[in-house]
Amino acid sequence: MLGLSFDGNRLEAVVLKNANGSLQALQTLSAPLALSPLSGDPALVGHEIRNLLDQSGVRERNCIVCLPLNWVMSLGAKIPEIPNEDVADFLDIEAERGFHSGHENLIIAQSHLKLASGERFATLMGIPRNHIEILEQALKAAQLKPVGFTLGLCNVVGDPASASPSGSLTLVVASHGVELQVTAGGGIAALRSLDNVIETEGAQRKIDVDELSKELRITLGQLAPEISGTVTTAKVIFRGEMARQNSPEIIRRLQGIGLRVEPGERLAEIQMAPLPVQDMALSYALAGAARALTSQVQMPEFLPPKVKPWQNLLSTGMSSKKLLWVGSAAGAIAGLVILAFAVQQIRIMILESRWRKIQPQVAQLQDAQEQIHKFRPWYDNSVKGLRILRSITEAFPEDGSLATAKTLDVKNLTTVSCTGVARNNQSYLGLLDKLRATSEISDLKTEMIRGQSPVQFTLNFTWEGGEAHGN
Repeated sequence: MLGLSFDGNRLEAVVLKNANGSLQALQTLSAPLALSPLSGDPALVGHEIRNLLDQSGVRERNCIVCLPLNWVMSLGAKIPEIPNEDVADFLDIEAERGFHSGHENLIIAQSHLKLASGERFATLMGIPRNHIEILEQALKAAQLKPVGFTLGLCNVVGDPASASPSGSLTLVVASHGVELQVTAGGGIAALRSLDNVIETEGAQRKIDVDELSKELRITLGQLAPEISGTVTTAKVIFRGEMARQNSPEIIRRLQGIGLRVEPGERLAEIQMAPLPVQDMALSYALAGAARALTSQVQMPEFLPPKVKPWQNLLSTGMSSKKLLWVGSAAGAIAGLVILAFAVQQIRIMILESRWRKIQPQVAQLQDAQEQIHKFRPWYDNSVKGLRILRSITEAFPEDGSLATAKTLDVKNLTTVSCTGVARNNQSYLGLLDKLRATSEISDLKTEMIRGQSPVQFTLNFTWEGGEAHGN
């Protein structure tokens, strides 16, 4: 089995062979792509992938594809006490309300959780359908046949249903990014790609451990209390020299938020001969191929369903009498089909005539429905988001001479984080006084302050009275 993983413009590939229960890596590949799999021409992208595979001696056609985690939109939902046959309809409604589009534009996978208390939750994961279609075209041009589209991190973690009843957090730290997954109740509780914790200074890249620690606390804080209370352990996987250099500090931060840390060195539940290439033992491509070969669960699965062609039901050894009967039956069926098509064509002509009469009114209704569907998640008469922006804007000087804001992060219209630069400490204190004077702001805290003149700062506060109607 050929395992492929895409992360931005980087391709990893591993060919595995199952030999008496032990997996052997036949070929490995890790190389950058000159063309983006999404924005590049699919034929050219496929040609480039084929050239890289040929250079590594890869001839296998069937492949498991691990998709980038930053393609995924996730949404958590608590399942009420309803019959099991109604759960699917309930989650479809939640997906339509929470995502920007429905099944017509998204491929949506589900992961169900059931806690020891009996409460049920579900995590919905959606990937734009056109992303999958473009990637399928590129793989077809590369003469590859995908048998599954999955997420590499989920395959590294393993089947949530077989995991410990207590919750756990898995963190994969690599030079290109950081990804995390929270598992609880036999399912996936959270998935996040933390691209913002990687800082680039010229040609150098480093991990902002403070930002990583903040994102971990935010992730656990956004979970339902029933789920976050079960998360007790953290498995950390370090890939690359830069990640390993930060491993002691990252482990210390995880322990600081009350998690027991278990460093990961290999794929759980997979027996495999040692690999000659460092870090490939924890490759997403290898994880996907390994679980496909060992018949383990590929979860979640984003492969679009394929319509199977009609199979020939007639055997080649039929007698002449049977052939006569089959020919007569086929002729009768053909006559009936022609008659049915004639009746259908007449019916279509009548319906098209009726349709032309009502088409203008239908077009107006469809346009109104599209506008309602587009703007419904963001509709809020109290315009809390604008009030937050106005309060922060009024706190900063108009000409930007004393303090300026660089980034603003608003979570659920209640938790606000702001980074910026002040001329000196006095200017920053004046900014804090203006924010404290706002009656709807509470819990104003300085998360980080660095330097004297200028002063770099990160502050956060809680906006009182906010409700999560949208972002």
